[in-house]
Amino acid sequence: MRLAAIDIGSNGARLLIKNFRISDEGTLQVSRVMYMRVPLRLGSDVFTLGKISHERQVMMKHMLKAFRQLMKLNQVEDYRACATSAMRDAENGKKLIKQLRKATDINLEVVDGKEEALLLCNNIVEQLESTKGNYAYIDVGGGSTEVSLLHDGVLTHSQSYNIGTLRMLGGKVSTDNVKAMTADLKRFAATMPDIKIIGSGGNINKLYKLAHNKNASRQIEVSEITALYNKLQPLSLEERIEQFGLKVDRADVIVPAAQIFMWAADALQCNVITVPNISLADSIVDGLYRNKYSLTATADALPQPQDDDAE
Repeated sequence: MRLAAIDIGSNGARLLIKNFRISDEGTLQVSRVMYMRVPLRLGSDVFTLGKISHERQVMMKHMLKAFRQLMKLNQVEDYRACATSAMRDAENGKKLIKQLRKATDINLEVVDGKEEALLLCNNIVEQLESTKGNYAYIDVGGGSTEVSLLHDGVLTHSQSYNIGTLRMLGGKVSTDNVKAMTADLKRFAATMPDIKIIGSGGNINKLYKLAHNKNASRQIEVSEITALYNKLQPLSLEERIEQFGLKVDRADVIVPAAQIFMWAADALQCNVITVPNISLADSIVDGLYRNKYSLTATADALPQPQDDDAE
């Protein structure tokens, strides 16, 4: 069975197709069939203009039509399409979704911050090598940062903050926003000792790759993030692209993303971040299988770290 996820975030949009099959031994085996990312950057419109521009509306229509054809080509049996922070905030978001459904036959839904955090968190619970201990799962996107607290594999709290990379670049994140998030995290650290951070999003994956070779453990020290931030922050976009091999749409957002992770790590008194390279698209498609097609999805079914950025 082939299932797909469409994830339309504030920075990029993604199509992920996976194959789910039960082996002769009765175990669930999952393989990645296709992954495509489009640098749509809805947040560049929404966090400055308050709405999605006509130009990007046209881009979305063409993109979703292409995604539908790619799903047909790859014999996808079912899919779920989700949009997050930028579409939540766009004043023309609801109207645009209706237009896109009519034009592309893609049933796009806008998920709120809490559901986004839960989607991501559910996959991470399955990914942990041990379900014992305290974890803070942090996903930094273009429009928002999702924080989920886990104790012994059980979700105890989730919160979405309007602190994202494109919001910061657009000057739409106030000092009060940051103070509220860090105050919450400090309170969590006080009640959940020895808390460990699990990070997701394309930027933390890229920071990890810049600091480590592919055979390294899936962890990055906060001191390494700080060192990369200090190198990247003074550079122009062109210099970041040339010296660090960054894509155009990664060169600007990676700096505020590093800053957000540094704030979080400081508040939680944590010096290491685990980077499993699991994206929201993974969580959407795995959740679709788990909730609709199987009652007993096992750890064997869960995605392994990929070479490409889970952006």
